[in-house]
Amino acid sequence: MNTTIGVIGLGLMGTAMARQLAQSGWTVTGFNRHPRKLEDIPTAASLADLAKGNETLWLMVSDYPACREVIDQLGETGIRDHVVINSSTIAPSESAEIAQRVESLGGEYLEAPVLGSIPQAQSGTLQLLLGGSKALIERLDPLLRSLGTPTHFGAVRSGAAAKLAFNQLIGSLTAAFSMSLGLVQREGVDVDKFMETLRESALYAPTFDKKLDNMVGHSFENANFPLKHLLKDIRLFTQSACGQGIDTHLLIGLQHVLEEGVYAGHGNHDYSSLFESIVHEEPTTRH
Repeated sequence: MNTTIGVIGLGLMGTAMARQLAQSGWTVTGFNRHPRKLEDIPTAASLADLAKGNETLWLMVSDYPACREVIDQLGETGIRDHVVINSSTIAPSESAEIAQRVESLGGEYLEAPVLGSIPQAQSGTLQLLLGGSKALIERLDPLLRSLGTPTHFGAVRSGAAAKLAFNQLIGSLTAAFSMSLGLVQREGVDVDKFMETLRESALYAPTFDKKLDNMVGHSFENANFPLKHLLKDIRLFTQSACGQGIDTHLLIGLQHVLEEGVYAGHGNHDYSSLFESIVHEEPTTRH
């Protein structure tokens, strides 16, 4: 397979993915809607220029409106005979709409949101959650494996749904751990002993240890996945699940916590900063 890749969206993840693809031997050009230059990746001056020089267009943008804007700007000239891989986190219904639009313009569409963050993108160990044609995935297999392990969940919508399901767990597990850690700290329980016991139990999730130092040290500035993006994804999960007969009342509270964190200035901080909205600086009086 000989293809050239145009990566659209040079944020934290888009840049890391573009670099990993280039390091894996692919010819990569980047484009950002708000012009951004990279020292090691050439960038196109416009979406039209990007489409002219690249057979595959790989989206990693912030949300559905950004996806739709990119597709509309590319138009038939930029989409026809191109493969559009979309790694943006959007709702299943939104992905289906983008797929329909791409195919109507003469392109092929694959949804490929990823599980993992910047370290996994840099090491090529992302998990790619694929929704789309099996034949297209087989054609793209060498390219997809440059970033990690592809898993085909089924038709378009299924990869997007899996991604929201995983990100819901990110939010809920982090919030649950924050509450438990907060009570342990406030009651004077030895945190190390608590963690040792937790690690040996069926309740343990590795993400707890990954975020423990952030929470104990109140250090959230180094973000692989910002709080504002988790808030967006929890809202998307809630909207998608409500129409499927799934009770999402628990997530309403989580949304409020995330919103408080964003309003408090943590929007661009690591999502573990939701700890600050759950465990308040001043404890209430004991009863």
